[in-house]
Amino acid sequence: MNPHATPMMVLSLILGTTITISSNHWVMAWAGLEINTLAIIPLIAKSHHPRAVEAATKYFLTQAAASALVLFSSMMNAWATGQWDILQMNHPTSCMLLTAAIAIKLGLVPFHFWFPEVMQGSPLMTALLLSTVMKFPPLTLLLLTSKSLNTTLLTAMALASAALGGWMGLNQTQTRKIMAFSSISHLGWIAVVLVYSPKLALITFYLYVIMTSAVFLALNKIKALKLSTILTSWTKTPVLNATLMLILLSLAGLPPMTGFLPKWLIVQELTKQEMAPTATAIAMLSLLSLFFYLRLAYHATITLPPNSSNHMKQWYTNKGPSTFTAILASLSILLLPLSPMIHAIV
Repeated sequence: MNPHATPMMVLSLILGTTITISSNHWVMAWAGLEINTLAIIPLIAKSHHPRAVEAATKYFLTQAAASALVLFSSMMNAWATGQWDILQMNHPTSCMLLTAAIAIKLGLVPFHFWFPEVMQGSPLMTALLLSTVMKFPPLTLLLLTSKSLNTTLLTAMALASAALGGWMGLNQTQTRKIMAFSSISHLGWIAVVLVYSPKLALITFYLYVIMTSAVFLALNKIKALKLSTILTSWTKTPVLNATLMLILLSLAGLPPMTGFLPKWLIVQELTKQEMAPTATAIAMLSLLSLFFYLRLAYHATITLPPNSSNHMKQWYTNKGPSTFTAILASLSILLLPLSPMIHAIV
């Protein structure tokens, strides 16, 4: 790929995201989503490997269908109400179609099938963009239309996402697929509280982005595409390896780390809204995710030779992780003491 192409794609991603999150008109929001889609596809297919080309094709077809459905739902709303304003989504059928369209874009169950395959076919840093940056524009549209959404449909999809994200992650050995199912599970937590407290959903997403970015940067540093690589990475970067274990435990939501904060606040908010059964169900379903995070952490630090891995151990290197990775790792582990301030903001 031309060296000038990657900066151009990144600028296009920033432009598409900015257009979508700052627009009031549905056509402008749709245009921003399309710019985002077209910008990320060359990054997915950059390696020209058949799996990468397949992932790019799947991503394009899925996102094009979802964008067409967004445009169709907004046109139906405009036909019924005469309004193209995003905040004026009042037609019931249009709201249901919009919920389904954005669920496809985000990868919520039952529209999740494309996401793990696309993640598996992408490089680690592109997978990071797919898990974080590409989720922000559709999530913004959900936040803007949260008062009009079908609550029952969104809650059902959220619970199903939390269940399937944990269940399907149990048997995975590829780190990108594990992170894909982790993303689906976290999106379930975000979606379940989105209608009742959009600010809390946004804070949950921000914390998820911080923790996921730290995990992906650590995995990229040790070039870990599967569990067998993580088994022996302690010989190369022991400090980063121990930090990765803590970040994974934070992502699992274990106190006293950062990841516990959004789950605690979400369960509290659902209880306030007299949705104790939903809060109990999603809290129990998070135990499934906890298992595969603990397995990743176990492989990262506790499994020492002799072990059953055939992967060659790497030489120790003195080159430490980047400053940015260190900052994200610190935020992923140590933000819980700020919870009173964050709770006050919410």
